[in-house]
Amino acid sequence: MVQRITISNRQQQGSLIYLEPDQTHYLCRVLRLGLGDRFIAQNGQGKQWLAALTEDVSQADILQALDTRLPQSAPIRLVAALPKGNAFDQVVRQTTELGVTHIYPVITERTLLKPSEKRLLRWQRIAQEASEQCERITVPTIAVPVTFQQCLKHPCWEGNNEKSQEGAEESFRYICVARSEHQSAHLLTRLMAQEANQVREDKQVVTHFTSVKPPGVILAIGPEGGWTSNEITDAITYGYEAVSLGSVILRSVTAPITALSLVVAARDLLI
Repeated sequence: MVQRITISNRQQQGSLIYLEPDQTHYLCRVLRLGLGDRFIAQNGQGKQWLAALTEDVSQADILQALDTRLPQSAPIRLVAALPKGNAFDQVVRQTTELGVTHIYPVITERTLLKPSEKRLLRWQRIAQEASEQCERITVPTIAVPVTFQQCLKHPCWEGNNEKSQEGAEESFRYICVARSEHQSAHLLTRLMAQEANQVREDKQVVTHFTSVKPPGVILAIGPEGGWTSNEITDAITYGYEAVSLGSVILRSVTAPITALSLVVAARDLLI
């Protein structure tokens, strides 16, 4: 297996890649690579190159650009309340493995964590490492934490600070709730029904699901103790549908992973 590392655009200059000290340490000390040994460099935005270490191990020669075709799938956006401690690290890592494209950490009425800028850098690094490990071509975008109200009123994907806004307005929006007075269907049931309806609209007759690009999905997951009734009501006002993840109460770390798994399952079942 050829090892992958993620580089920034400034690291790739012409036919050379300038490695960061931690990347040099990983390739040379951890993996024991040497002169001429090959690895894959990727920019996290869909481009990959086959590269080889030079005599100066802080540099690598680009041998060839790799043919990388991005999957024709719509964005999966996760709006997740921040749990206590470092638990959000696990959310970032495992939802990255499941295919999330954008992560929006939010502060709710019951959120206890007050994140610093260092935490955002840490989450971005974890997403990068998880993408390398599971051989994803792209790295999820992680936004600066804001309050849930700010996220509802001024979504990041409708601003100028996100390159890809395609499909955000047409995305299905779900807020996952527990012990709610709102009548809510199971998330998988709603996904299957709505995505199948979208296919019918696009294709007139459902015949070849693989030729249809599925709609985007936005998932909102609450904190320890769940959403407040006001937060659920506000989300519904902004176009979210209240859905359930099942009869059991999931931890705030488990819920995003479960929800992402259901999205992936629904899409796989329709292909």
